[in-house]
Amino acid sequence: MTASPVPAAFVAPAGTPPAEPVVQTRGLRLNYGSTSVLAGIDLTIGAGKIVALLGPNGAGKSSTIEVLEGFRLPSAGSVRVLGQDPARADDGWRSRVGIVLQSWQDHGRWTARELLTHTARHFAAARPRSPRPDVTAVLARVGLTDKADSQLRTLSGGQRRRIDVAIGVLGDPELLFLDEPTAGLDPQARRDFHTLLREQVRGRSTTVLLTTHDLDEAEALADRVLILAGGRIVADGAPAQLGTGSVVRWVQDGQPRRAELPAGADTTAFLRDLVGDPRQAITDVQVGGSRLEEIYLAAVGAAAPTDPTTMTTTDTTGSGGRR
Repeated sequence: MTASPVPAAFVAPAGTPPAEPVVQTRGLRLNYGSTSVLAGIDLTIGAGKIVALLGPNGAGKSSTIEVLEGFRLPSAGSVRVLGQDPARADDGWRSRVGIVLQSWQDHGRWTARELLTHTARHFAAARPRSPRPDVTAVLARVGLTDKADSQLRTLSGGQRRRIDVAIGVLGDPELLFLDEPTAGLDPQARRDFHTLLREQVRGRSTTVLLTTHDLDEAEALADRVLILAGGRIVADGAPAQLGTGSVVRWVQDGQPRRAELPAGADTTAFLRDLVGDPRQAITDVQVGGSRLEEIYLAAVGAAAPTDPTTMTTTDTTGSGGRR
C-alpha cells in the first residue's frame, strides 16, 4: 500500500528538533517492600492534551502520579517531567506544575483571597522575573469573585473544590495533575469544572493528567485514556479509538451471549453465520459499539492477578508519598 503524502502544514522545517515530551517514563517500577505496585511503565505524554488515568483501587494510579510529581521515589526506571527528574527538581520546576489533590488541609478561617495570595508568594519567589499571579483574575476564572472575601469554612463543598482548582492553576502551569477532581461534586458543578478545564487547555496549552473513577467523565473530557491494571498500562488510546469495535449480543437457548468484534471486522458476515445455522435457536440479536466501560472492564479483568500474593496494596510503611 502506498503511503499518503503528509500535508506540508504538518511537516516540521528541516533542522527543527522534535518537541520534548511533557512526561516520559521508561521501565518505571515501584515496590512497597516485596510488593510490586508498578511493573514497568513506559509512558510518553505530549503538550496540550487531557489524559485520563483509569484503574481499579490499588492499581497504582495515585502512586504513578506521586512519582511524576516528585513526591515518591521510583524503585527502578527513568522519569522525566518537563525535562527534569521530578525527584531532584528545584522550586523553579515546581512553579511550572499545578497539583490538585483530592482534598487540601487548609485554614478554614482564611478567606479565599488570603489563601490564594499566600500561595502566590511561592510562585513569585520561584520566578522573580515573571509577573506575580493575578489572584483576582484566577478567582474570576473559577467563578468565585463574589466569595473572594468569604472564609473557607463557610463555602460549600463545590466552592471549596473550586478553590482547590484555583490553587492548581494559579501559576498558569505547563502541567496540571488532578486527583479525582470532581469527586463529591453535583452535576452542575461537574459541568462547570469540565468547562474550566477545557478553557485552561485551550487558552494556555496546559497538559492535564487526571485520575478518575468516572468513566463517563473520562470519555467526555479526555483526549487520551490510559487504563492501569496489575501495575501495567493495559490499554492506551483516544476514548473513541478504544471503543471503535462492535459488540454483538444475542440470546441462545434462553441464555444471553455476547461477542466483541475488533475494529474492521466483518460484522455482517458474523451475523450471517450466527443466525444461518438452523440448529441454533438465536433470538434478540443486538449490535452496538463497544463503550469505554466495556473496554475498561475487559482490560482490567484480563489483567487481574490470579495469585493473591501478587495483588497491590496501599503503602503502610510511612515512607514517601505526599506530605
